[in-house]
Amino acid sequence: MKASAFVYPWDVNGDPEAPARVADLGVAQVTLAAAYHSTRALTPRHPRHRVVTAEHAAVLYPPDAARWQGRPLRPYESGDWAPGDAYGEAAAALADAGLHVHTWVVLAHNSRLGAEHPSTSVVNAYGDRYPWAPCIAQPATRAYLTDLAAEAAVRPGARGTELESLGWYGLAHLHAHDKTGGVGLGDAGQYLMSLCFCPDCRAGYAGRGLDPDGLATAVRTALDPVWRGAAPSDGGWTGVEKLLGAATANATRAWRDDRARTLQEAAVAAVRAAAPDGFQVLLHADPVSHHCGANAGVDPAHILSVADGVVVPCTGGPALLTPFAEQAGDGAVLAANLTVVSGMGGSPGTLAADAARARELGATELRLYHAGLASDRDLEGVRAGLGVR
Repeated sequence: MKASAFVYPWDVNGDPEAPARVADLGVAQVTLAAAYHSTRALTPRHPRHRVVTAEHAAVLYPPDAARWQGRPLRPYESGDWAPGDAYGEAAAALADAGLHVHTWVVLAHNSRLGAEHPSTSVVNAYGDRYPWAPCIAQPATRAYLTDLAAEAAVRPGARGTELESLGWYGLAHLHAHDKTGGVGLGDAGQYLMSLCFCPDCRAGYAGRGLDPDGLATAVRTALDPVWRGAAPSDGGWTGVEKLLGAATANATRAWRDDRARTLQEAAVAAVRAAAPDGFQVLLHADPVSHHCGANAGVDPAHILSVADGVVVPCTGGPALLTPFAEQAGDGAVLAANLTVVSGMGGSPGTLAADAARARELGATELRLYHAGLASDRDLEGVRAGLGVR
């Protein structure tokens, strides 16, 4: 199977040995960040630094001033962690090493956007804002994300893109010094804490026959036993229906699914309109549509009719591939995403076996997270797993 390794521009720029090192892993492709969220990242082999701090979400290339002129929502440029056209510089070096370059674009995950434009953020049933989570129901936010997808995805020389966070974000998030794990919310509680009550979502619920104030009260009431530790909130969607009532729960999901699906359709269409023929468009995806996060919850049949395929998290096992494999037609890309950084829960030593199992469940390609973060020993495991001697 074709394998692609995730890479940041700062893994490559300033390190003349980096492109050949990545190519020597046995991968044919790199998935290179073009728009990314804030992070603090190790660079274990870079000759100039060991830690890079990306202070806020940013595009890693100069944005098109004409596209964004006069718009309050616009991409932020990176600081000294990725100056100039950091993406373009790294992409050229990786291409010179014989690697195909695809863009990696993070969309609805942006704490700075939420801090500077609070009204764009998801608001929970208690009135708390999630600045890291733009509400994808809001028209201005949807327009911003759609245009950002097209601009950041179709960079010079790129052969395809992988769109991350193209859907709802919610409570679950590795926020700075995160302290939200004190009460086990479970899947159902996460959903309730991720329901948005901004004006656009309140109008959306009303359009589905719900009273927004009554819904917020119902959510708070359903969560009261969870906060006391007296009742679990597990059970997946059945648990949500039990907590809210089936009719109410399904009305909220219908609104949210519609907003996510139509945004995904618009963003993919915008990318394709800007891209050359043969440009591949994949989404990081979870096959359960009510799930939030970097791997957007989707309906497998729908998303495989919109995009060329999906990137599916498989580090904990490849079971999430099955719903996509059941809906995939000829030529659909099902990329199994495997963490190969042992310090982040990955298992590079079992890569060959993990890849074989993923293939059995329908995977057509591999994604390896993350060539820039891995130790030398982990990279040796990747080479061995991909059959490089």
